[in-house]
Amino acid sequence: MMGPEMTSNLCSVIFDARDPRTLASFWAGLLGWDITAEEDRFELVPRDGTGYHLGFDPGGEPRTGPNQIHFDLTSESREHEARTIALALELGARHIDIGQTPEEGHTVLADPEGNEFCVIPPGNNFLADTAFIGAINCDGTQAVGYFWSQALGWPLVWDQDEETAIQAPEGGSKMSWGGPPVAPKTGKNRLHLDIAPPRGTDQQAEVERLVALGAKRVDIGQGDVDWVVMADPDGNEFCVLTPR
Repeated sequence: MMGPEMTSNLCSVIFDARDPRTLASFWAGLLGWDITAEEDRFELVPRDGTGYHLGFDPGGEPRTGPNQIHFDLTSESREHEARTIALALELGARHIDIGQTPEEGHTVLADPEGNEFCVIPPGNNFLADTAFIGAINCDGTQAVGYFWSQALGWPLVWDQDEETAIQAPEGGSKMSWGGPPVAPKTGKNRLHLDIAPPRGTDQQAEVERLVALGAKRVDIGQGDVDWVVMADPDGNEFCVLTPR
């Protein structure tokens, strides 16, 4: 695997939103992140200034099923878990049933636009060394987990029974993929990743590296923009921004 200096950085997880302001306000209130706005686009920034951002863009296709990406939120205690759930409901979330069982123990909620997320009880060993967003949890294959490990330079921290997970060397949220069965893709994903090569490197060279790893360029009607829209080996869209 190439070293971190040869890989892109995860810049943002982007939500396509019917009402970007309202959705950004929900997540800002739940996570305690700062919110900024530029015209009709909103961005959340962690208050400690580290890690990826969350972006909320206008538009997006109607939901036709569960999202390919959802967040797993961690809990420091049972009291913290209860506060997170109560705050989410107060801000506009709702309980949903995606087939989870009581034995699984976690709470499944949807934000005001129906995007799923989970609140995980304390004591979860897999998420013990992570952030409040413990995992960016993805529906995907083992192969796509390997792809993202190489794309971001994040080492594998789990690879068993076709389930994979990666984490940045400095810690923070993990990214995980549940393996088969993977739901068929229908339309453009409502959440996607924005990544960027480091400043001083070449965007086109990074695109070519990602193609060699199994990605491809895709046209979603983006027109003449300074980022490159691609799809990972499972067909999930992501954007390669200019170096930064």
